[in-house]
Amino acid sequence: MQSNFKNSKKAAADPQETAIAVLGWLANEPDMFGRFLALTGVEPAQVRNAINEPAFLAGMLDFLMNHEPTLLAFCETSGMAPETVMAAAAHFSPPGLSSGEY
Repeated sequence: MQSNFKNSKKAAADPQETAIAVLGWLANEPDMFGRFLALTGVEPAQVRNAINEPAFLAGMLDFLMNHEPTLLAFCETSGMAPETVMAAAAHFSPPGLSSGEY
C-alpha cells in the first residue's frame, strides 16, 4: 500500500532546484538566514557567487536538516518532502565513510 504522504508532497525536479528553494526560504527568514551566514562565514554579498559552489549548497542543506523543526517548517512552506531535501544534500555532499564510496 502506497502512502498518501509522499503523494501529497511535490518533488523538486532536481537537487539544484531544491537548493534554490531552500535558499529562497532562508532569505525570507531573516533570523535563520543571519544565523546560517554567521555559521558559514559567508557575507550576504557573497551568496550570489557561493550558490555556484556544491560545498556551499551542501552546507546550507545540512544546516536545514540539522534542526528538525526548521526542516519541517521549510517542508510545510514549500510542499517538499524531507526526503527531497535529504536527497539534494546527498547529491551535493562528497562521499563519506557511510556511503561506501570512500
